[in-house]
Amino acid sequence: MHPELLPVAHGVPPSDAFLALKEFHPAGRGPWSGVSDTDWNDWRWQLKNRITTLEQLEAYLPNLSPSERAGATLARSKLAMAITPHFFNLIDPNDPMCPIRWQVVPRVEETRTASWEMSDPCGEDSHSPVPGLVHRYPDRVLFLVTDRCAAYCRYCTRSRLVSNAAGYDFHPEFDRQIAYIEEHREIRDVLLSGGDPLLFNDEKLEYLLSRIRAIKHVEFLRIGTRIPVFLPQRITPELCAMLKQFHPLFMSIHSNHPRELTTEVRDALGRLADAGIPLGNQSVLLKNVNDSEDALKAHVQKLLMCRVRPYYLYQCDLIQGSSHLRSEVSRGLELIKSLRGFTTGYAVPQFVVDAPGGGGKVPLNPDTILGTTEGVVTVENYEGKVFEYPEGGRNGQQIGEI
Repeated sequence: MHPELLPVAHGVPPSDAFLALKEFHPAGRGPWSGVSDTDWNDWRWQLKNRITTLEQLEAYLPNLSPSERAGATLARSKLAMAITPHFFNLIDPNDPMCPIRWQVVPRVEETRTASWEMSDPCGEDSHSPVPGLVHRYPDRVLFLVTDRCAAYCRYCTRSRLVSNAAGYDFHPEFDRQIAYIEEHREIRDVLLSGGDPLLFNDEKLEYLLSRIRAIKHVEFLRIGTRIPVFLPQRITPELCAMLKQFHPLFMSIHSNHPRELTTEVRDALGRLADAGIPLGNQSVLLKNVNDSEDALKAHVQKLLMCRVRPYYLYQCDLIQGSSHLRSEVSRGLELIKSLRGFTTGYAVPQFVVDAPGGGGKVPLNPDTILGTTEGVVTVENYEGKVFEYPEGGRNGQQIGEI
């Protein structure tokens, strides 16, 4: 690694530093240094060569902790383990607190469930009128297309469903899902998620998008995906040209730490942006990953350089076995406050909690309104200075800082 590019705790690069994989591994691709460019840049090769077993993990990541070793063994009965070579190469093998490692390497703590944790913390199953479709908000639906991902985040909200390790036996029924949308004219917004829709080949994804786009009252489409970060090789010119047919089409990616935004990821996101697709990022606030001011600020600023607008910062859902990764709501509020006024407003995401049991997203904001009296609103700015804003207020009242 280049130490001058990684000056902050746990490898937080400056927001203007885009690191190629060769800058993480002197050999170029770590354990895969002998792989040809043709294979490495083939997204199907990346999927075929994912790390999915304890034996592979031990071979590629020496000095596993007892917690990680036990977690990799038990993952077969909960949320499966799968890590693409691209993403695995971002792990610092000498740092047990590496923020990439914490996101994708299982730990035995995942088997410990607090009394307040749930298998379906967002209440999706209770808002599912047909298999694979969630209709929780009046004018939009979540269209689940698959239970597979390129890699599996250990804090996954849908860990009950994805990978089928827990035996959920998820089977979307596209005809029934589409028929429901056709019958409900109030639906104007369809979000494709899963699992990850971009795991489909171009032909299958085009077929599904075409069927939904043919519904006249559907105004725009969205895709939720972590593929550009886990598997940037999938974002081919052919895929981008196909997606371009379905505007207005928006895409929400998922990145949590600045190290994830390599040159390969930046270029993949650039291809999507060049295809006219507005890009937003949804992060999850995670302990030991992005719950520091250095990590969060570098990340949001680097996202903007990738032409991605930081959109949401989620409080980690109450998914079973996630306590070791969950930071406090109060910490999230402190972090948002640390951004406001100290970086562009475009870089400040909305901090939200998905209300447990199906209440939907609730914005969480640092307190800036100190009070309202006699038509005067008292506010505090990012420097801690207090100001009064009169709403048709008191005659002769001095306006401004107090």
